[in-house]
Amino acid sequence: MAYPLFTRVVLREDFPEYRLYRGDVATIVDKHEGEETGYSLEVFNAVGETIIVVEESKLEPLKKSEIFHVRQLDEAVVA
Repeated sequence: MAYPLFTRVVLREDFPEYRLYRGDVATIVDKHEGEETGYSLEVFNAVGETIIVVEESKLEPLKKSEIFHVRQLDEAVVA
């Protein structure tokens, strides 16, 4: 599924090196063409932002039946 810029998406898997996990919400800020399309994501926390490149297959759209929740992020990780 191709995602337009500034779409909110959900991570389908964990990225422990960035302390991001399945279910975390991100916003697409750039698209990268390649063997598999990738996206730069902006992930917001209370004090900053993290941007990583994630392959399209590792994202899914938000659903109306879902709600946001808060979890503790021990350290902000900047890519």
